[in-house]
Formats: sequence, structure tokens, C-alpha cells
Amino acid sequence: MTQLKNDTLIRALLRQPTAYTPVWLMRQAGRYLPEYNETRGRAGSFLALCRDPGLATEVTLQPLARYALDAAIIFSDILTIPDAMGLGLHFVEGEGPRFERPLRDEREIRGLQAPDPTAALRYVLDAVRETRGALAGAVPLIGFSGSPFTLACYMIEGRGSADFHTVKALLYRRPELLHHVLEVNCRAVTDFLNAQVEAGAQVVMLFDTWGGILGAAEFREFSLEYLRRTVAGLRQEHQGERVPSIVFTKGGGGWLEDIAAIGCDAVGLDWTLDIGAARQRVGKRVSLQGNLDPAVLLAGPEAVRAQAKAILNAYGKGAGHVFNLGHGVSQHTPPENVAALVAAVRALSPAYH
Repeated sequence: MTQLKNDTLIRALLRQPTAYTPVWLMRQAGRYLPEYNETRGRAGSFLALCRDPGLATEVTLQPLARYALDAAIIFSDILTIPDAMGLGLHFVEGEGPRFERPLRDEREIRGLQAPDPTAALRYVLDAVRETRGALAGAVPLIGFSGSPFTLACYMIEGRGSADFHTVKALLYRRPELLHHVLEVNCRAVTDFLNAQVEAGAQVVMLFDTWGGILGAAEFREFSLEYLRRTVAGLRQEHQGERVPSIVFTKGGGGWLEDIAAIGCDAVGLDWTLDIGAARQRVGKRVSLQGNLDPAVLLAGPEAVRAQAKAILNAYGKGAGHVFNLGHGVSQHTPPENVAALVAAVRALSPAYH
């Protein structure tokens, strides 16, 4: 494999010295980019785009053609795993994902099986291989998955939700059934991430989007424990190179120390945390990724630069910071504001190293 020309992200995730703070953005390839919308139009649908390795590679690379980003993240969706389990994923325009066959009865739950990623999810692995080749070592490629709990939320609810009351009702009424789903998901996520590493992903990230809906004890039992098991099962090296892992729990600031202790290399932060305070809380255990409010990107270049400077200043001097948003780029973001953000981080951050 080609040596990395820019390994700044890898070094930052491993808390090694860097010349500047690396920056990449969750959902950096997406609807805010006109070129993405053009490619999606050719694909015919979001799912068709995800399932076409050539087109997925194309959109993965689009933001890197515009911006001096320090990583590519494979274009896919966290719901590919439950789709591969036969739950019947489809997307409703303006409303998001739906499953035709959500997990509602004990027989369905007991029959759930982790898919073989090299078969059922080969299209993602092919996109990873193709993208890694196309990058030619320019920047690292990030592979990802939803967390076991976040996947379970969609699998049981059948769709996105503000409160996931069906999931929570099962949690309190039949916790052993939810644990069964989580155990299967844990195997599936671990296998899938390791397959992405084998295919060429150089960093892996777990999106625990809905862990923050839980109470403290429930988070530790139903989300954190399965994050810990997943991280423990990940390949930490591939072809002699370390493969760092990032865990991001949206709304997880109250459990920051617990997340930092599960064995991951970095913890992603949403915008509700002060990154300087977070750094004090975790010490040198992990790197921190974050944590600009994505809404800042709607406010214009001056606001973007000011807020970027505030986050860099809050983190302070030294290694271990990856600049990112506290959640994904909004589809309403003007592309020039992303350019302003990337330029600001690149210009301002060397003073902190």
C-alpha cells in the first residue's frame, strides 16, 4: 500500500506531535455540495448511491477536491448493517429511513443474526478499496459504523424518532431481549469495521448517535458496555500500521470519562461541551475530536473564523486535538463557509503546536 503523504490525522489521534490541528467534518460529502447532488441524481436514489462503489468513491472524494481536509470518510450509511440483516431499509423523501420489518416480537429478535460483511456488505468494502486506491496515500481513509445501541434504536423503532419510546419500553420491560439484539449487533459491527480495515480503512469511527437519550445507568449497561466490547474486538494494526479508533456519543458529555476508558484512541464531542474542560477531564487518556456547532456554518465566514479560533484556544497548546463539528454538516450550509472553516483551522492552529 502507498505510504501516507499526510498522516496528520493519524498522529493527532495517537496524541503524537503535529505541525497543525487536522480537520475533517462529519457528513463532509453531502447535500450541501452541488456536485454531490449531481452524482446522487445520476444514481437515482440515496441507497443506489451507497450501493454503487464507483459512485460512492466519487462522492467520498468530492470534498477533498474543494477543501484541504486531512481525511476522507467513506460515503455510506450507518443502517447498512440492519439492511443486510433483512429488515428492509428504504428512505422516504423528507422523512428519512424506514424499515419494512422492524424487530417487534421475540421470535424475530431471537432469530437475528450478524451478517457476513464480505458478502452482504461487499459493496461498502469495494467502495473502501476503490477509494483507498484513488486517494493514493494523499490522506487517511476513515471507515465507520453505527454503534450497537444506535442500530438497535432504528431496528426496533423502524424509523428515526425524537424519543425512541418503543426501544425504551423494551429496555425496561424485556431487557434480556434488547441485550440479545445488542450482542448480535456488537458482533456485526466489530466484523464490519474489521472488514473495512482489511479493505483499506486506516481509521475507524463508531457513531453512537442515540446513546444520549438514555439515563446514566441505562447508558452504561445498554450502550457503553457494547461500545467497549466492540472496541476490544477491533484490529488495532493492519500491515504494520496502527489503526486508531474514534467513539462519538451525541449527548454523551456526562459520561466522557467512562467513554474515554473503554480503549478507544479518541472521543468525539458534540457542541454542548467546552473542549478545554473536556481535555481536563480526560487528561492524556485519549485525543478529542470536535466540536464546532454545525449551525455556525450557516452564519458566514467571519463567525466561522471566530468560533474556530475559540475552540482552538479552548483546547490550548499541544497534541491530541482533531478539529471537527459537533455533528454533521447541514444540507443548508453554503460551501464557501466550509472553505472558510478549513482555511481558518489551517491558518490559526500552528500557533498551538
